[in-house]
Amino acid sequence: MGLRDLKKARTRQLIAETAARLFAERGYEQVTVGEIARAAEVAEQTLYNYFPSKEQLVTDREEEVQQRLVELVRARPAGTSPAAAIRDFVLESVSGIGDMPPELAAGTIGHLATISPAVHRIVLELTDRQATALAEAIGATSPVPPEIARLRGAALAGVFHFVIGESGRLIRAGRTGPEIAGTLRPKVENILAELDRWPAD
Repeated sequence: MGLRDLKKARTRQLIAETAARLFAERGYEQVTVGEIARAAEVAEQTLYNYFPSKEQLVTDREEEVQQRLVELVRARPAGTSPAAAIRDFVLESVSGIGDMPPELAAGTIGHLATISPAVHRIVLELTDRQATALAEAIGATSPVPPEIARLRGAALAGVFHFVIGESGRLIRAGRTGPEIAGTLRPKVENILAELDRWPAD
C-alpha cells in the first residue's frame, strides 16, 4: 500500500471508530454527521467522501461482507455448496468479534440495532440486499430455478443476520468480545452444517 492509500485507510478507520464511539456514548439518532466530523478532526465533506451517508457509518463493514460472500459463491468449485463456500469466511468473521475493542462494542451495528429502531430497520434492509445479491450469485452458478436461488440466498443472508442480532444481544447483556465469539462459533457452525446438507446444484 502506498503512502497516499495508507493515509486514506487511516482516515477512514479514524472516522469509523469515532462514529462508533459517539454512537456507543449517545446512541445513533442523537449523533449528527457534523459532530462525528468535528470529533474526528476532519472536514464534514471529507467524511462524506468516505461515507456518503450516516447509514454507511454503521453498514460499511457489512457491505464489504456482502461483496466477499458473493465472490466466494461465484468462485466456488463445482460440487461445492454455497454454504461450504462461505464457511471459512463466516467463521473468521465470528472469531474477529473477539478482537472488538470494549469501548466500541456499544457502537457496533448489532448493539445499536437492539436499541435503535432506525438501525434495526437498516439491518433488515441490509439483510434483504445481501439475500438478493447472494440469490443472483447462486442463480448464475447453479442450475436451480429462480425461486430456489432466492430461498438459498435468503438462508445464507440469514447467517449474518443471526450473527448481528446475537452479538448485539450479548453485548447488551455485558458479555465481552471473546465470550461472544466463543458463544456464537458453535451455533454458526451448526447453522452452516445444516445449510451444507442442501445439494450443491
